Amino acid sequence: MQDEKIYKTMSSVGIWSLVIGILAIVAGALSGAALIANGARLLKRKSEVMF
Repeated sequence: MQDEKIYKTMSSVGIWSLVIGILAIVAGALSGAALIANGARLLKRKSEVMF
């Protein structure tokens, strides 16, 4: 009975680790794409920026 509880706990933890890892990769990719797009927009309009 104890082995079954340990197996279920390990399975649950493994699944949640995969889900969180996938979400972290997706969030990183989206934020990276947003930063690249904003940087490109700034470079495109650098002649309009006055200091």
